[in-house]
Amino acid sequence: MIRFGPAGIPLSCKGRTLRDGIADVHHLGLTAMEVQFIKVNHLTRAVLDEEIGKSARELIQQLVVSVGPADHQGGAPNLVAMTSPLKRRDSVTTLTWSLAKDYADLQQTRALAKALDTDLTLHAPYYVDFFGSADAREQSTRQIQWAGVLAQGLGARLAVTHLGFYGPGDRGDSIQQLTEIVSDLSDWLAKFSKGTVRLAIEPSGHPDVFGSREEVLELVRRVKGTVPVLNLPHIAARERTSFEEAEQLDPVVKEFVRATDGPVYLNFSGVEFYGPGEFRLTPIKRGLVRFDPLAEILSERDYDVTVISSSPLLEHDAMYMKLLYERALTRRWSKLHAPPAPRAPPKPPATPPPRMAPKPRPSPKPRPKPPRSAGHRPKRPQIVSQKRRTEVRRGGHRRR
Repeated sequence: MIRFGPAGIPLSCKGRTLRDGIADVHHLGLTAMEVQFIKVNHLTRAVLDEEIGKSARELIQQLVVSVGPADHQGGAPNLVAMTSPLKRRDSVTTLTWSLAKDYADLQQTRALAKALDTDLTLHAPYYVDFFGSADAREQSTRQIQWAGVLAQGLGARLAVTHLGFYGPGDRGDSIQQLTEIVSDLSDWLAKFSKGTVRLAIEPSGHPDVFGSREEVLELVRRVKGTVPVLNLPHIAARERTSFEEAEQLDPVVKEFVRATDGPVYLNFSGVEFYGPGEFRLTPIKRGLVRFDPLAEILSERDYDVTVISSSPLLEHDAMYMKLLYERALTRRWSKLHAPPAPRAPPKPPATPPPRMAPKPRPSPKPRPKPPRSAGHRPKRPQIVSQKRRTEVRRGGHRRR
């Protein structure tokens, strides 16, 4: 099954709530949406008196993502603490997020997405730094965990994230440390969501940021429960290629299909190169990477793919990619089910040319009769007997 959708609320959506965006995606004929959890505003406070005895998910107008003792200062979210009654000495960490106010809001959004058959995923904040200060690493870890909490509440199947810059040392050491960090995050997410949400690792278009095609596939191979994101604009900028032909792109798609044990998650947009990496994302028609070869590959095989438009023209390019895919699928169907060519009718046997009828001879013209004068009588023919003829011939004449 092929799904298409935008990375965020559609630009044409009149309302700006998450439920408005899902409804608008459905009305446009799209079936997927990547929720953007970009800006993080968190607050850790003590539990109020009126909140004691209630669970964190029952609080109204409070989007709680972590519960712990008074000195935990926004520690790792715990599912047992989130579903247990709050105590007087507990503290809670809440988020201020424009797309949802509390867990009741998340549940309504989840029910709407399920009713409209819209596949939801959630993107964690973009700025991540695991090799900076201790506070930066702690904050990066919490942001990804909070994204997992929101994804579990929304019923999203993936929490998508980048992994930030390389460390100051050798890249091999950075990859080893990131493997340990991702392994811990994946184990925590599998435990918190009971296996319903998986961590998706996205490549990067900048050479100074972790995320080449080989690194992402190797990391996913090492850490179970993670999923690679096939972000073709980032890979194209990283490898300095535009994938003009389907033959160039087909091996890349097959690598990600083999590395994913479920639907392939794919991001696409136009892209402009600058120096050794990516300059910016553009609309598809203006970028250096075309969707036509990818549409041809997707139509030739029965792939299970979710295609997300990360273009500045969110839903417009999502619908444009869907149109290109349907055209490629129509060409494939026409090729497979084309009627057999009609046989040429047998040639008739060769017949000799018809004989030409002989030309009729002209009848002899009658001789004109001489004019007769008045008083003229035609002479009667003289009858001579045979005997007389003989005598005349012999020269004799007998008198009687």
